[in-house]
Amino acid sequence: LLVMRSFTNDTCGTLYDHRDYAKILIPIFYSIVFVVGLFGNALALHVIRPNLKKINSTTLYSLNLVISDILFTLSLPLRLSYYAMGFHWPMSEALCKISGLVFYINTYAGVNFMTCLSVDRFIAVVLPLRFARFRKVSNVRYICAGVWLLVLMQTLPLLGMPMTTTQPDGFITCMEYPSFEEVENIAFILIGAVFLGYVIPVVTILVCYSVLCTKLRLTAKTNHLTERSGRSRKVIGVICCVSLVFVVCFSPYHINILQYMIRKLVSNPDCADLTSFQKSLHFTVCLMNLNSCLDPFIYFFACKGYKRKVRKLLRMQVSMSFSSAVRTSPEGSSKDMIDSNKIPLSTSRYNQ
Repeated sequence: LLVMRSFTNDTCGTLYDHRDYAKILIPIFYSIVFVVGLFGNALALHVIRPNLKKINSTTLYSLNLVISDILFTLSLPLRLSYYAMGFHWPMSEALCKISGLVFYINTYAGVNFMTCLSVDRFIAVVLPLRFARFRKVSNVRYICAGVWLLVLMQTLPLLGMPMTTTQPDGFITCMEYPSFEEVENIAFILIGAVFLGYVIPVVTILVCYSVLCTKLRLTAKTNHLTERSGRSRKVIGVICCVSLVFVVCFSPYHINILQYMIRKLVSNPDCADLTSFQKSLHFTVCLMNLNSCLDPFIYFFACKGYKRKVRKLLRMQVSMSFSSAVRTSPEGSSKDMIDSNKIPLSTSRYNQ
């Protein structure tokens, strides 16, 4: 089948008409994602690190997920500067390709490790004996290595595709869809990528967590102590939260690509269609990248160790701020300073 080609950026001059407001809003958004994502995931890494001595399958998958999120956030400054300059890439084609590769490798590594975590939890609760070998640390190490290799193979074709394009107005774009318009069979390539990188993971996650929630509810009904403790309700709440974040963050981007690629195969989208698709891509990519800074909030509610570390840091910060305020106050005495330093210690036991 011959893929019909749409207008390219040489013949369609409206692709970046939203540049004026995008160069303000997108960098602000990515700055927040960078700060929250880097701090939150670095803290998660700090919490996981002491548990590496008694590592299990869940810890190993979580470690790889955190690493992928951190590497992803570290790739954001280059993208941030690109958007701040109004979709202009003053650096080399090679650096554009490397930044694109890092960007997509860690995005889809995160997706795959979230999928692995859902399968791991499913096996642990629903099929603990039959498939126990898949949860052995020695086997999980190979699975994690396989995930990174799979994602690398998925994204390596980007190196053979054009990544930068010089626009009529002199701007050089990097990693924008119109650069791929002339790639042969691009519609089939992207449809396949959507199924492999999104449809299979989302179906796996939703099926695993649905069965898991059903199993937890049945267990709670037969075990009154479990039902009274509310532990099952909390676990189900976290599972629903993880599923919702995944669907909300990743669905718009992949559905957007899927619908446009199908339209390319059955018709010939015009300049207005391509412009609308290009603008929607910028919005849906932002939403997809929001996932990397939402993961730490899930860790906060799901992991006691993470919650304890956050509270400890906050108490330390409040204590230091309060002590500093007392020292700079003209009425502050040494007795006041001693009393003020005792406040966080006396209240800490109620917060644990």
